[in-house]
Amino acid sequence: MIELVPAIDIIDGKCVRLTKGDYATQKTYNEDPVAVAREFENYGLKRLHIVDLDGARSKHIVNHTVLERIASATNLKIDFGGGIKSDEDLHIAFECGASMVTVGSIAVTQPETFMTWAATYGSERMILGADVKNGLISINGWKEDSGEQLIPFLHNYLDKGIKHVLCTEISKDGMLQGPATPLYKEIMKEFPECALIASGGVSGMADIIELNDAGIPSVVFGKAIYEGKISLNELAFWAEKQR
Repeated sequence: MIELVPAIDIIDGKCVRLTKGDYATQKTYNEDPVAVAREFENYGLKRLHIVDLDGARSKHIVNHTVLERIASATNLKIDFGGGIKSDEDLHIAFECGASMVTVGSIAVTQPETFMTWAATYGSERMILGADVKNGLISINGWKEDSGEQLIPFLHNYLDKGIKHVLCTEISKDGMLQGPATPLYKEIMKEFPECALIASGGVSGMADIIELNDAGIPSVVFGKAIYEGKISLNELAFWAEKQR
């Protein structure tokens, strides 16, 4: 069964969502991310994806205290991303309770640093962030086009032992119009052993079922829950049926 990974995006310590990564589209859903995380856990979810949007914009971790509070209040396995640009940022993320970290921009601009981190902390704790727009990797909070093509970019790291990849199709993110399933199928065909996490566009249970049927290992979703397109009840019910 596909692994279900709800997302909490943080600005000013609050649970928010953006559309296509545009900060001008910010919508606040809850001022208490800890309460949101606890609710996810109460419905049987085991994983959580936290994005420090202030960190992504500032190019260093900002909302680490929110991560620490959620890690202390729940048993969720947390992966954390946004603003991890230095050894200190990485240390802070793990010290504050992240089980894994998602790193994107550094993997593009400083590949040796990324591989050093993987060697130091273990590749199982590193998630390669691959944010894609028009087939190219975007960096620094999706504000810059790196010019790197997706498949060669992934080959470079998966051939070196990196396993976990979080791929976000930027044009789909926050749109509630369905995920980029053909893209994720292409990735899995090229890299059958990849622990791929699909991200962007999930609009309802039908999308999660489609990704599950396509053999995608994991899916991140957020706005569909916050906008009431998916209820935690139906999510828990479906997940129980798959066991």
